[in-house]
Amino acid sequence: MLIEFIEQLRAFIKDERGASAVEYGLIVGLIAVALIAVLLLVAGDQSSGLYGLFQAVADQVTGAGTPSTP
Repeated sequence: MLIEFIEQLRAFIKDERGASAVEYGLIVGLIAVALIAVLLLVAGDQSSGLYGLFQAVADQVTGAGTPSTP
């Protein structure tokens, strides 16, 4: 009985089937961290960067429906 337990323990330690799932999880986590860092760098402050671009587009779209006075 003890010998069977030791053999099963050795087989469990040598089994690497779940290692690839852990590695893929780490890769996805690193990609997410890199993506967040890049987006924070690109975003800039409220007057420039990505936020400023989206705000300018939103202002143009909001103002497009109103008629201009001559």
